[in-house]
Amino acid sequence: MADKAELVFVPLGGVGEIGMNFALYGYGPPDAREWIVVDCGVTFPDSGLPGVDLVLPDIRYIEEDLVNLKGIVITHAHEDHYGALLDLWPRLKAPCWMTPFAAGLLEAKRQSESGSPLVPVIIYRAGETFTVGPFRIEAIPVTHSIPEPVSLAITTPAGTVIHTGDWKIDPAPEIGPLTNEARFRALGEAGVLALICDSTNAVREGESPSEQAVGQSLKKLIEDAKGRVAVTTFSSNVGRIRSIAEAARDAGRKCLVLGRSLKRVISVATELGYMDGLPEFADEEDYGYIARENLVVICTGSQGEPLAALAKLSREEMKTVSLTAGDTVIFSSRTIPGNEKAILEIKNRLIDLGMKIIEDADALVHVSGHPRRAELRRMYEWTRPRIGVPVHGEAAHLVAQGSLMATSGIPEVAQLRNGDMLRLSPGTAQIIDQVPFGRIFKDGKLIGSEEAMGIRSRRKLSFAGHVAVNVVLDDRYELADDPDLVAIGVAEIDARGELLEDLMVDAAIGAVDSIPRQRRKDLDLVQEAVRRAVRAAANDAWGKKPLVTVFVTR
Repeated sequence: MADKAELVFVPLGGVGEIGMNFALYGYGPPDAREWIVVDCGVTFPDSGLPGVDLVLPDIRYIEEDLVNLKGIVITHAHEDHYGALLDLWPRLKAPCWMTPFAAGLLEAKRQSESGSPLVPVIIYRAGETFTVGPFRIEAIPVTHSIPEPVSLAITTPAGTVIHTGDWKIDPAPEIGPLTNEARFRALGEAGVLALICDSTNAVREGESPSEQAVGQSLKKLIEDAKGRVAVTTFSSNVGRIRSIAEAARDAGRKCLVLGRSLKRVISVATELGYMDGLPEFADEEDYGYIARENLVVICTGSQGEPLAALAKLSREEMKTVSLTAGDTVIFSSRTIPGNEKAILEIKNRLIDLGMKIIEDADALVHVSGHPRRAELRRMYEWTRPRIGVPVHGEAAHLVAQGSLMATSGIPEVAQLRNGDMLRLSPGTAQIIDQVPFGRIFKDGKLIGSEEAMGIRSRRKLSFAGHVAVNVVLDDRYELADDPDLVAIGVAEIDARGELLEDLMVDAAIGAVDSIPRQRRKDLDLVQEAVRRAVRAAANDAWGKKPLVTVFVTR
């Protein structure tokens, strides 16, 4: 049996895209593989998914083999790595290994979301080794933009694979420990079969600045500011939150926190000791008693979220807190692609209110948590893998890292995308199968496909509205009265000033009249004729075809 065993890697999310990371490792003969899941993330909907709350990976491939799923391992608590866990765990029903910070955030989220499942969590810490099915897993500390990120050294009889997760090499992080170079080197000496490596910054040369350098820059900006300072950042970046709080303290200012997700993260970080040594945060009720020059506000909304604290401040909708002309707003974050317009709208509103805006282009107020090319080369040097596999990125990032791996001397480089099954051993790395993959959607309390959630129709509704028509026929199959018509999201009048509703009612009447009376007994025929006529009338007058629902009764 052992001589037929294969080690395979199958990404169902996060390879060919940013976010929604979900990876499978399988070991055993093809007809009896045992599996683990590494990370279980989400991505966020764009304007083409109206009403959708979250985008989740389609996991039906592993759902069909749950008897062989041995566990789920989470590398860190960013939403794109653990954010789907509460929604997908009822389908997976496997034990979950997490660090204390990730487990704390999961529990805080569970308590805030009614009906969420109680996931069986086993705590592990960086530096520890544990076993899940046939996989021996070592958690190696790395630096990233969240507490307790780890890379995983996953060992089977086929060899050791390093799954980096999200990482960088930061010589001076705000929250330790450092990336464990010695352990990566030791693994490289012992022999690494494959390096499954983060590609997010593979197109950028050099090395990322340190988190402490950002803290020093923020300190000077806060010290030099004349009025209040508001800083928006990613809620999960505890090191950055700590840097801002330290800068405020050193400048003699009080710190106030706005936003539910920030408060939830700070609560968990405080319990684990990551906020030790900082003054207590001010309460919102104290805002009116703190002089402008003595206040720093840390707030949610760095990505332009319309209901987050910064957006509300820009619309002057906060009950107890406001910003005024002369205050400074610092965007201590990067713009996630797709959010540019929403962020720009908030910046313009703040500028109209007289705020000074500082962003990454103006000063060192943010650094990425991902490795640039010089850092990637160092990881290759440390681990010396036989196979390099770029993951966590769009096509440009994956190809850039694949080229870097090849020119750095990694013997085999495997380019793959979501749904590809990559055999790592035995033999050379090879894509041996394609498995089902895709996206499913969290929409209110339900999760399902685009069709099941009605998203395609909703998209059409957002473009051209909806018309409901009620047609009543009498015993002789004549119209009992003019059809009732309700239009939502449809233009009111045409270019000549005529009401569209009147035009559509006339079209409905004409459609019924055009059908011979004997054929009107086929109510489905009447329904379809009216639907087509109403859509055509709207299109003639408006240039758009609304969704039309017709009810025919007698």
